[in-house]
Amino acid sequence: MIERIHNFWEIVSLPDNIPIVLLLILAIYLTVYSFKKALKNDRLAQPEEAGQTDRVQVWPYLVRVEFVVALAIMVILTIWSFSLNGPLEEAANPTLTPNPSKAPWYFLGLQEMLVYFDPWIAGVVLPSLIILGLIAIPYIDNNPRGSGYYTFKERKFAVITYCFGFLILWVSLIQIGTFLRGPGWNFFAPGSYWDPHKVVPLTNVDFSELFGIPTKNVDLSINAAAMIFGGIIVLAYLTLPLIWWKLKGQVKMYKDLGPVRYFTTAYLFVLMMALPIKMLLRWTLNVKYILVTPFFNI
Repeated sequence: MIERIHNFWEIVSLPDNIPIVLLLILAIYLTVYSFKKALKNDRLAQPEEAGQTDRVQVWPYLVRVEFVVALAIMVILTIWSFSLNGPLEEAANPTLTPNPSKAPWYFLGLQEMLVYFDPWIAGVVLPSLIILGLIAIPYIDNNPRGSGYYTFKERKFAVITYCFGFLILWVSLIQIGTFLRGPGWNFFAPGSYWDPHKVVPLTNVDFSELFGIPTKNVDLSINAAAMIFGGIIVLAYLTLPLIWWKLKGQVKMYKDLGPVRYFTTAYLFVLMMALPIKMLLRWTLNVKYILVTPFFNI
């Protein structure tokens, strides 16, 4: 037990990893703080912030506060630079590749996605959808309630979706890539020794093979039956918003948003949920691809 704690502390205390620990602490603290404020406002007839109409001048009030905060941050960074050594490594050596070779912390979530998706999906499609989804939020969310103050009751779907997408599908992936992915990008339990010689045999299968449909023929060409089967699964998943709208045509969200906003939100949500679904399939059934074609794989 002591050895496991020691191993875990060696990883956590690396200069590279301390900011990521602070990221996790701050994310949890600010999330708990916002939910406490939201639940308090939901119990009040008039939320505290909703009735505030005070206005102050940028100069000198806001500028003064920003200046004090800038000084405080400068002091913290100065103390930090004296306390911790810079995470500098040896000069680049073309004959020696670091193991594990990790991206900067802000790209570790994308690097973790590469385990479950093709590079064109994890490196291009998913980041593009994240950016487009964030851009679309102001145009989709036309709910005037809960504007300017913390609330959960008035924005349950928005709050839950944001927390799941940011905390579970982004912050947690960064933490996994930092503290649980070791040499060879293998998964190591917390406190385990990172053995650089560890080899994990993985027998990955495509989704159609679970049902007895091989992905490739004897001549290594793509099996048309497997391609059709995978295409049906992907299309069936993408039609979920249409089926839900058909079954729940009078749902309040549809009436509030209208068809364009509703289906945009629904498809962004369905595509976001594809990430944890694919991760679960990989963890439990070693599923590599759902749809295999001669041109691309999903």
